[in-house]
Amino acid sequence: MNIDSRLTRRHFLKSTAVASATAPFILPSHLWSAETPPSERIVMGFIGVGTQGRGLLGGFLGNKDVQVVAINDVDTTRRESSQKRVNDYYSKSTGADHKGCDAVKDFRDLLSRKDIDAVCVATPDHWHAIPVIMAANAKKDIYCEKPLSLTIGEARAMANAVRKNDRVCQTGSMQRSSQEFRKACELVRNGFIGKVEKVIADVGGPSRPCDLPEEALEPGLDWNFWLGPAPTRPYNSVLSPRGVHGHFPNWRSYREYSGGMMTDWGAHHFDIAQWGLGMDASGPVEIIPPADPKAQKGVKFVYANGIVLEHGDSGGVLFIGDKGRILVNRGQFKATPDSIGEEKIPENGIHLYKSGDHLRDFLNCVKTRQRPICDVEIGARSATVCHLGNLAYWNHRTLKWDPAKEQFIGDAEANTWINRQNREPWKLPV
Repeated sequence: MNIDSRLTRRHFLKSTAVASATAPFILPSHLWSAETPPSERIVMGFIGVGTQGRGLLGGFLGNKDVQVVAINDVDTTRRESSQKRVNDYYSKSTGADHKGCDAVKDFRDLLSRKDIDAVCVATPDHWHAIPVIMAANAKKDIYCEKPLSLTIGEARAMANAVRKNDRVCQTGSMQRSSQEFRKACELVRNGFIGKVEKVIADVGGPSRPCDLPEEALEPGLDWNFWLGPAPTRPYNSVLSPRGVHGHFPNWRSYREYSGGMMTDWGAHHFDIAQWGLGMDASGPVEIIPPADPKAQKGVKFVYANGIVLEHGDSGGVLFIGDKGRILVNRGQFKATPDSIGEEKIPENGIHLYKSGDHLRDFLNCVKTRQRPICDVEIGARSATVCHLGNLAYWNHRTLKWDPAKEQFIGDAEANTWINRQNREPWKLPV
């Protein structure tokens, strides 16, 4: 069975019934503030409501021009808990009993709804590409958590689908919407630290093959659906803790589902390095692993201009130039010498995209049809840097990369690593 944007007759009938049943519950305009008439409201569905997904749900609910009408999760407790949260929120805010938020186990039921304008995808990483591509094909705008993809090939397929369908897609690398990171990158891009020689990004190490023991599977979780395109394996609660939990599950440590901290934090700090180097549409040309095959840091990304991005200890993202340095992290900014931090960007200088709120920026772009601050192409390129580093660690060899063609140079074996084979029936949609 080839899973694509088309639905089986059974699926179509089921999803049509869902849409029909929920449509009358869309809030009438008199219950909304005068600033958000129905024509300006963004109707959203949420795919994945674990810890991160619930945080994003709360953030989007806080925008009066958003109406959440559907929740999807393969865990019954999480799904129904978020459904109740949405209905309770609207009941309280409108003073009327609200039952208009649907809850579905299969994300395709959500995507089939014509009334949904945009979706938020906050699943584990191995479940990003298929829903995002299907959402784009269904003409939905998309907010997708970082890292954008599990593989280099998925990142390109996702970006291509978004462009083909003229969709807005914001990648959740939200540091771009924080003023300290924008300030750092603007100063670097405008030459205030001189010629950039090196950047050191401080993130954790690569993921490893999953070796968790089997545990008893409790009712309420569709484990086969959770695995989806990943290889079949027995259930373990480390991967999908039952119910509404308050921590970030450790599926991130395992190669079948994620790229480890290299992608989890790399999608933040490597993303800022790319921004500061002006490489949002490109990437490195050579990736050199550390000498020690067991090392978890030390990989070097060499760009065509000679600048080296190193995966190392710096306390954040450290830009090193021949006239100064800038170290930036969340809530932290340190320039050396101090005077660099006081410089003003000239009117005719490089002024980077300014966003003070990552979610709001996405919503604004849904309305204006402009590309957001961390557009899908940016997210794809930053994720690719992370994946290139992991491939160098996992295989312990120097890799030559063509960022224009997104192919390894003179290395047929390495080019087989760009994609992974999905478990049937979960084909990557076209």
